[in-house]
Amino acid sequence: MSAFKKLATSVALAGAVLSTPAFADDVRIAVVVKALGIGFFEAAAEGAEEAAAELGDVEIIYTGPTDTTAEGQIEVINALIAQQVDAIAISANDTDALVPALQRAMQRGITVISWDSGVAPEGRQMHLNPSSNPLIGNMIIKLAADHLPEGGEVALLSATTTSTNQNIWIDEMMAVTGAYPGIEVVATVYGDDLADKSYREATGLMQTYPDLDAIIAPTSVGIVAAAQAVVDAGKVGEVNVTGLGLPSEMAGAIESGASQSFAIWNPIDLGYSATMLAYELSQNGIEAAPGADIPMGRMGSLTLDENNEGAMADPFVYDASNIDQFKSVF
Repeated sequence: MSAFKKLATSVALAGAVLSTPAFADDVRIAVVVKALGIGFFEAAAEGAEEAAAELGDVEIIYTGPTDTTAEGQIEVINALIAQQVDAIAISANDTDALVPALQRAMQRGITVISWDSGVAPEGRQMHLNPSSNPLIGNMIIKLAADHLPEGGEVALLSATTTSTNQNIWIDEMMAVTGAYPGIEVVATVYGDDLADKSYREATGLMQTYPDLDAIIAPTSVGIVAAAQAVVDAGKVGEVNVTGLGLPSEMAGAIESGASQSFAIWNPIDLGYSATMLAYELSQNGIEAAPGADIPMGRMGSLTLDENNEGAMADPFVYDASNIDQFKSVF
């Protein structure tokens, strides 16, 4: 049986009276998010509840602070320690600041994992990344190539020249471009994650490369701006905008045809996977160690690297077939 509770603060958490009593042998897994009231995390909570229902003896405690601070999460963690939960799965507001509190939790026998936004290794047993750099790099070029069966010209609209994750994703993309025959990357420009500059850069790409077939933007700001630039240039159906974006922000681009598809990680799958991993570590004697394969239910299994981190899956693809399902979620 699964009881779903939202608890905003440690005081509310410690003093809460459960409206639905849990069975004595229920496994209590706390899903701690950066802050309550955020659509992405509400969707992750849906996934956690799905996993709990599948497992059958799990109670999900969905909680977090009211704002995205380390101090708020530390209060929540301390309350969970006092409640003696079985596991804590946390998306961290601060990589290092949470470590002492989470170490206290582990010293008391509580399983601790991080997901989405990681905790330093000494403060958790493992970390679940939504995806991996190679998977993201391959996905963003694949999204363009899937709609260019004869090949074509594509350009990149990134964030800043010094953006670490963007540059890594682009490097990974370039490493696999040869797997997509006929695809030519003609330029890389930078919008600095500013909507107006990204719009101007996208417009410049279409002017400089009149035969351009696709703009790939691995940034949620750039992809929206590029889609609007394509609409305003009257090039819907000629230039496809793709990359990484949020369904709530990209629904209009899908509807207009400026974007055929884009990707981002599925938060429902992420919450589901984090819950499954926390259960396996806390209940089934599985050790989080380099090389370990840990079951994640319908998501398969997670293989841990030398840092006890693993990648859940390919980024999830959104298009006209599913955008309505997710556009109000995040």
